[in-house]
Amino acid sequence: MQAIVAEKSSQAESLAAPYKHRKKGSYIEIDPCKTFPEGALLTWCSGHLFEIVEPHEMDASLKTWQLDTLPMIINDFKYKLIPEKAKRFKAVKEVLTNPKIKEIVAAGDAGREGELIVQLVIRMSGVKKPMKRLWTQSLTPKSVQQAFDNLLDIKMTQPLYYEAMARSYADYLIGMNASRVYTLLIQSKGVNRSSGSSGVFSCGRVQTPVCAMVVNREREIQNFVSTPFYELVSRFVMEGNEYEGKYTIESGTRFDSKEKAVVIQNECQGKPAMIRELKIEEKSVQPPQFHSLSTLQALANKRFKMSPKHTLEILQTLYQNAYVSYPRSDSQYVTDGEAEAFPEILKNLKSLEPYSDLIEGVERSISADKRYVNVEHVSDHYAVIPTEKVPSLVDLSEDEKKIYDIIVRSLIAAHYEPAAFTHTTIQTNVGEHVFITKGKQLLKEGWRKVMFDSDEEENKEDEALLPNVQKDQSGMVKSVSIKEGKTSPKKRYTEGELILAMKNPVVEDSEISKVLKSVSGIGEESTRSNIIERLKQLDYIEIEKNRVAPTQKAFILIDAVQDTVLASPELTGRWEQRLKEIGKGDASAKNFIEQSKKLAEKVVRDAKQQADSWNFDSYIQKMEEDKYVGPCPKCGAGVVDKGNFYGCSAYKSAECNFTMNKKLLEKTINESNMKKLLEKGKTNLIKSFKGKTDFDAYVVWKDKAAGSIRFEFKKEKVKS
Repeated sequence: MQAIVAEKSSQAESLAAPYKHRKKGSYIEIDPCKTFPEGALLTWCSGHLFEIVEPHEMDASLKTWQLDTLPMIINDFKYKLIPEKAKRFKAVKEVLTNPKIKEIVAAGDAGREGELIVQLVIRMSGVKKPMKRLWTQSLTPKSVQQAFDNLLDIKMTQPLYYEAMARSYADYLIGMNASRVYTLLIQSKGVNRSSGSSGVFSCGRVQTPVCAMVVNREREIQNFVSTPFYELVSRFVMEGNEYEGKYTIESGTRFDSKEKAVVIQNECQGKPAMIRELKIEEKSVQPPQFHSLSTLQALANKRFKMSPKHTLEILQTLYQNAYVSYPRSDSQYVTDGEAEAFPEILKNLKSLEPYSDLIEGVERSISADKRYVNVEHVSDHYAVIPTEKVPSLVDLSEDEKKIYDIIVRSLIAAHYEPAAFTHTTIQTNVGEHVFITKGKQLLKEGWRKVMFDSDEEENKEDEALLPNVQKDQSGMVKSVSIKEGKTSPKKRYTEGELILAMKNPVVEDSEISKVLKSVSGIGEESTRSNIIERLKQLDYIEIEKNRVAPTQKAFILIDAVQDTVLASPELTGRWEQRLKEIGKGDASAKNFIEQSKKLAEKVVRDAKQQADSWNFDSYIQKMEEDKYVGPCPKCGAGVVDKGNFYGCSAYKSAECNFTMNKKLLEKTINESNMKKLLEKGKTNLIKSFKGKTDFDAYVVWKDKAAGSIRFEFKKEKVKS
């Protein structure tokens, strides 16, 4: 009998679906059949059940963060059971240790993380039985059956396990050492909880370069100096036809002074004009490629303001219900095998009302089209596409419908002919002055019928047809106007744009650029949204109007690490390159970990050497200003929010010792009430203070000059 270990419960249900089975408490029993002659027991993890032990749990002396204990070099990594996952591990272990079980099938997601989750649980259970690997990128019954009928020897995917282990060990070493050394050194410069920071300055080989990208973009915006420019737009009349043209010279269309524009305006106003060049080109536009996870996340964020994390959660649900293929893919191509299923998928999708007419109009086969079917561009996973299993749309949530619709339309559109446009360029001369007019008109709708039928933003590309004019035609300048504008900086990243910037980072060094391209950028396809969420949790970034803004804390960290490998995409690029080699069996995980230990030592050494040059006074002042609550009752300076209490910002300069705890008899004095106390001398009525009995009261000054307070009751005048 075989034991099958899935990564999560929904996945286990999909794996059992093709076979006669029944759920028995914490596992699923599959009846004997052709695939499982003796039957099978199917159990599941719940994501990661184990985590690496904290440093102080391995060495008690490391519990207190101190510079003299750094670097921490761990030679024997240990794992511990995540407490809330204990019940799930017990259920898995009971199946694995069942005497009837002779062979184990690892059935996690088809990737290195799925390999680690399942294999680590088996290892920690202490069970040593023969193992096979189920490898499938679709959870439809047909795909599941094919995968079970073609189980892999565990040796074929074992390198992925080593890759995942090496990554987790190395990230642990760098993260733990970098976070401790930078936190301690930055705090020694006066940046701590009292100045508004959350205390710890967490670092990581992926999250820190991404944080640097956001900070660097913000600095570009802050340092940008806007300059005015002027453009000339002329309106021409050619034998009854009217159109506009923009004055154009070799350097472009903009004047740096209005005076220069006025000179040309006066020279052209009311003058004869002639069409010197008329160029009409027909161009075709191919259908868009299929989606990888990153392109889906970017599009969903642009179109629906959906966070990358939420998009991945929706995709995971659609995948677990077998409606789409494996979502954590960095490829936009499929192999010939997947392409063979396209006719059946389209046939099944035709049953869904939004797509029936579109599929009826499918114009071609793409089985030989290298834009979509190209095995050379498929590594572990192929593009995210719909499966032959079609959902009932009424059973999907609104967000699930949106994401499913994008995926379905990308497949249908690929089976349509290219769209065709005419691009018209008119060069109109007024004496020696040249004006250019450009227009575009849709000739053949092609795939745009599928993708843009309700997308107003995309349809803005269409422009009105230009008048029917001829080369050498003569006319007059009807009017010439000057349009004023200002240069503008780049915008902050949206979350979707940040995902794509991680996938395709721009670096000046050509060698590093090649490395990053070979590993598909910074971080993994599956973890980029988690990195963004992590930066939010760490108070490094905030989302303002769907755009990513760095906090003062982020500026402080990047100022500290800017001249080190931690801030550069190079480290994570070369790291991923070596990890992929480990995953293919071409490099040693042990050697990689040893190199990571040396890197951890360098990170600590660099931080200690550079700390003397750091100055964060301007950031500390800004954070103090951001936390301003009101005037100090003792000295008149600003009272600021210092985390667990309110305190005077002049505690150093004026030696003012005013403080007030946020918690008073188990009730939190929120910022609004503290402002009222400081400005008006009395809070709102606060309910349920915890005394001998609960009571409601106002907080007022007892002695304002001393900064002492008392309670004032609604019915009783005063009670100190």
